[in-house]
Amino acid sequence: MADLRTAAREAWLYALPLIEIATTRSRVMALGQQMNVFTHVRRLADHRHRAVTTPNNDTFYSTAQVDLSHGPVSIVVPPSGERYLSLALMDAYTNNFAILGTRTTGPDGGVFTLVGPNEAAEGANVVRSPTNHVWALARVLVDGPHDAEAAKAVQGGLSMQGPAAPPPPAEAARSDGWAAYFASAARLMAANPPPVTDRAILRRIAPLGLGEGFDPARFTPQEVAEIEAGVAEARKEARKSGLGGDTFIDGWSYPEPSLGNFGQDYGYRAAVALSGLAALPPVEAMYMRAEGHLPGGLYDGERNWRLHFPADRLIPVDSFWSLSLYEATDDGQYFFAENPLARFAIGDRTQGLAYNDDGSLDIWIGHADPGEEKRSNWLPAPAAPFALFMRAYLAKPELLTGRYRLPPIVEA
Repeated sequence: MADLRTAAREAWLYALPLIEIATTRSRVMALGQQMNVFTHVRRLADHRHRAVTTPNNDTFYSTAQVDLSHGPVSIVVPPSGERYLSLALMDAYTNNFAILGTRTTGPDGGVFTLVGPNEAAEGANVVRSPTNHVWALARVLVDGPHDAEAAKAVQGGLSMQGPAAPPPPAEAARSDGWAAYFASAARLMAANPPPVTDRAILRRIAPLGLGEGFDPARFTPQEVAEIEAGVAEARKEARKSGLGGDTFIDGWSYPEPSLGNFGQDYGYRAAVALSGLAALPPVEAMYMRAEGHLPGGLYDGERNWRLHFPADRLIPVDSFWSLSLYEATDDGQYFFAENPLARFAIGDRTQGLAYNDDGSLDIWIGHADPGEEKRSNWLPAPAAPFALFMRAYLAKPELLTGRYRLPPIVEA
């Protein structure tokens, strides 16, 4: 019995990334998106954007759900010059197996052939996916309203050509019962076989029978109770940490090195699928979460907060940084909150950002307007608990290695 309970807990966490990507795929298919075709979102995410948790307000997104079981697809990445661009290619388990763009392939773009795990392929610019299902997610930097049209022009050069593929059937959501959840997990694992390096966990979860097809009717009532107990433990475990885990330094958590390429860190992978689905690896983007002073890592919006950067301690990046503010949902996800400035993030590209005479920088956070002198540096909050996430794109080595740490957020 103990083995079945443990197997259910591990299996639920193991399968959560598969389930979350399948849920995202079904959601966009219902809105008319086609498989193997890019959809370009040509406005920055705001409080109405609820498709993916913790969206950014810095880039335009382009997204494609890819099925390589019908053959390769060709991807055109446009020249981006000095503008930040990344195209993350994620397998069905949310690992970024390749990122094309500014950091890796350079500013000149190119044509790339994406092939499945069993496809024979020759020639230059071939990218092989570990699974047939791929989520392609591009980010194109927008420097503000004045830059939107130029950013759209770059985004419009991103395209995909490949065989038509029918949308996969809808699968269970994470909120569904254990029987539906594991039945979907079995189908998704059959369509996207786990890597050989997962054989150890597959052996541990074997009592559930996911490998040969899942039959919930074969379990006795006592066994069902053990499975349900294991799933309840897994749900709690997935919510207790996220992008940066539970360790805070000066009030900030930092991503684990395995973020975005999780290896055998299945618990962390599940937590990120819940709170930061489609997160990039640290070398591409560093995600830091503020600790908060309320349960769940939240801040009280009715109080006023300050983030102060000394002149010699500004965030070291080769691209840009931004601080985003989110309201939290009951199921552990984060979305922008409506506010009077329509400002959902603040960073080094924010128009009108005012530095102090000595070169230092103050950011003011809270629900109350801090006044005319501070408004240019105000990140508005709801009159309710909120969370803060810092993003640093193309972080310099001192941030990647921990020699640089963010200053704490203090009450103003």
